[in-house]
Amino acid sequence: MFNVKTMNKIAAVGLNRLPADNFNIGDAVENEDGILVRSAKLHDYNFPASLLAIARAGAGTNNIPVDKCADAGIVVFNTPGANANAVKELVLCGLLLASRDVAGGIAWVKEQARTEGVDVPAVVEKGKSAFAGPELYRKTLGVVGLGAIGALVANIGLSMGMDVYGYDPFLSVDAALRLDRHVKVVKDVNELYRSSDYITLHVPANAQTKGSVNAAAFANMKDGVRIVNMARGELVNDDDLLAALASGKVARYVTDFADNKVVLADGVVALPHLGASTPESEDNCAVMAADELRDYLENGNIRNSVNYPSVSMDRSGVQRLCVFHKNIPNILASVTGAVSKDHINVENMTNKSKGEYAYTMLDISAPAAEAALAHIKEIEGVIRVRVI
Repeated sequence: MFNVKTMNKIAAVGLNRLPADNFNIGDAVENEDGILVRSAKLHDYNFPASLLAIARAGAGTNNIPVDKCADAGIVVFNTPGANANAVKELVLCGLLLASRDVAGGIAWVKEQARTEGVDVPAVVEKGKSAFAGPELYRKTLGVVGLGAIGALVANIGLSMGMDVYGYDPFLSVDAALRLDRHVKVVKDVNELYRSSDYITLHVPANAQTKGSVNAAAFANMKDGVRIVNMARGELVNDDDLLAALASGKVARYVTDFADNKVVLADGVVALPHLGASTPESEDNCAVMAADELRDYLENGNIRNSVNYPSVSMDRSGVQRLCVFHKNIPNILASVTGAVSKDHINVENMTNKSKGEYAYTMLDISAPAAEAALAHIKEIEGVIRVRVI
């Protein structure tokens, strides 16, 4: 029986993927083997020694101490693509909000209606030009990041009649196959900046990307560029953005990440983090997170981890050993040697690394002796050993 703690409300369709005969689920669960979480902050959470995995029902993992988990052999999962359609639709909304002052116009019309004696139709007809803006058709859209969401946005830009540039230094084969062949993929983000009337951001916030949309980036953009940020607020340098808005370099900034510094600035349209706020997205994320967590707890398979490599293997043999270790030489030989010393055959094995961390699974022909397991745990570089 696995104990799974829910740190937020997780859609029932996802929880139902964890059968009651093998999973004890709830927000009061203690000594948990797994955690299902959405937005709860876990940086100060005291992880029990029993914790094996955290599954985030969403793409971003800023609320989870990913490096700390890696050092403890705790796998952190996310759900890339599960909310892609929801975010894509909000980006389309954001592009329209960036073009025409729809939000300002709505507020102005209501203000007129609240003013005594105002003939609303007449006033609106006279004042509507203050909220006009350009069409998207035949403009150039720059998509920074061509993952699950960015690829959808690029393709929908084409369907809107836009010329689309894309940039992603880590473009995968799968992502490339999702792109329409008419998307112009460039190798230099500054080429995208120079060409685009609209720019939309779809990259994670990490050491390389935080604050990367800054004064130097704005300097390479067209005057009057319109920027949509449904990815992460930290991607944009607030001070440089305010200066770009004040100078007219940036005509409009639409963001799903309101903060005190920029939300009241002219030209900013701030949304209350609505990107994945659809029932369909919440269901998709919950199902994907639950499936990842179950497969790992029951079988040791890893899919969509942000701190360990994706490793999956069909079950064979009598027992499965899962070894978390640093990506350094000679560990595999030491692990298999500890098993074969007891004349136990390794029937199947797989190993992959991700940066400084690696993960090895061995299916063996007989249960490993406690002494052998203890020996593996003492091998230099080994972080954790699971027996399934």
